[in-house]
Amino acid sequence: MRPITDSRAKGLSIGELSRLTSVNIETIRYYEKIKMLPRPPRTEGGHRVYRSKETRVLAFIRRGRELGFTLDEVRALLNLAAPGKASCAEVRKIAKHHLNDIRAKMNDLVKLERLLAKTVARCSDNAVPDCPVLDILDVQRPRASRK
Repeated sequence: MRPITDSRAKGLSIGELSRLTSVNIETIRYYEKIKMLPRPPRTEGGHRVYRSKETRVLAFIRRGRELGFTLDEVRALLNLAAPGKASCAEVRKIAKHHLNDIRAKMNDLVKLERLLAKTVARCSDNAVPDCPVLDILDVQRPRASRK
């Protein structure tokens, strides 16, 4: 890629892109390294110059991650979002799989909440060696009631 002369560098620096998109600079570099974000042109001094395309792609990645999509899922969605590649059926398949994962995690969290709530309710709130919360965390912990 041919370097951009400083007089033509009308894009954003990595710091400006980071502030604009709320994505950490190291994360931006990582996305470039794993080829999720296209490598931007550079100035003669070697500084990256980001354009609207990179800004849009980075915002897409950030939003996908905020919604809990894996990097592989975001990569697939990015590919499907490319001009001429849009396939709502494929996007739906990825999103539905992700939704099922979220629902499974929610069910697990409900079970976990019930277990922890029951255990906390059994706590005597006294300074005694028998503690139900510690008992579920350390199954080999000697319990006063087991003597």
